[in-house]
Amino acid sequence: METSDILKKVRKIEIKSRGLSNQIFSGQYHSAFKGRGMAFSEVREYQYGDDIRNIDWNVTARFNHPYIKIFDEERELTVTLLIDVSGSNEFGSRQWLKEEMMTEIAAVLAFSAIQNNDKVGVIFFSDKVEKFIPPKKGLSHILRIIRELIDFKPESQKTNISEALRFLTNAMKKRCTAFIISDFMDSGFEDALKIAGNKHDLAALHIIDERDLTIPDMGLVRMYSKEADKAIWVDTSNRAVRSDYATYAENRMKMLDLAFRKSGVDVARFRTGQDYVKPLLGLFKARESRR
Repeated sequence: METSDILKKVRKIEIKSRGLSNQIFSGQYHSAFKGRGMAFSEVREYQYGDDIRNIDWNVTARFNHPYIKIFDEERELTVTLLIDVSGSNEFGSRQWLKEEMMTEIAAVLAFSAIQNNDKVGVIFFSDKVEKFIPPKKGLSHILRIIRELIDFKPESQKTNISEALRFLTNAMKKRCTAFIISDFMDSGFEDALKIAGNKHDLAALHIIDERDLTIPDMGLVRMYSKEADKAIWVDTSNRAVRSDYATYAENRMKMLDLAFRKSGVDVARFRTGQDYVKPLLGLFKARESRR
């Protein structure tokens, strides 16, 4: 893609994502992802029922009367986006490719974060960590992230979610809010998911294409896996073939649901042919209702 084309696409995504975060997501994001630290605000006279651990003994001694410290929740968060850049995301049977939907969702989250004065960082991963952009604030930083999302070329086409989650756990020393955006075409990452979910406030954004779940009767079809770099011929007119594929997809979804549930990780699902606003708002509202 030419530089001028990239800049046009960055601008287009900026306008749409910033508009959505302004109009829809900023309040919901603020409520759903609150800072967990506490910052000293002021002192006031002790009242019956106050926590005695918050007594300010210096002020109490000065005025010969008990005073307590008042703390406000620190709003600033560090938000980390884990973006799956493996080969399976260069697919879409509907309006968008998976990677295009991931880019817009990531951009909306990034703009919502900077409106709340949060830092945003990104981990691009395949079967390894392809690139890490450390968390920073500011519009120019977000535009850099969007440009990378549009034009990033991974070295590998494969997927290893465990590797990405381990990097998150090790690289981010303090607790952060993290979104892993992936089609989750992988297995064996349950332990890493649980460890990362215990350390960080982690949410999974699962991108699905209709063809991940079912295949229609199209006769003899050549199917190619970019991750495996392998093609096979499939007789989709065979009902048993279509049924086995649907059963496999259903079992895989159940496995993922169990992994998210056991890890205590929130999940939202997005389909490439549908709008992403509703499931993203649903995730925010569900988190807000539990606070």
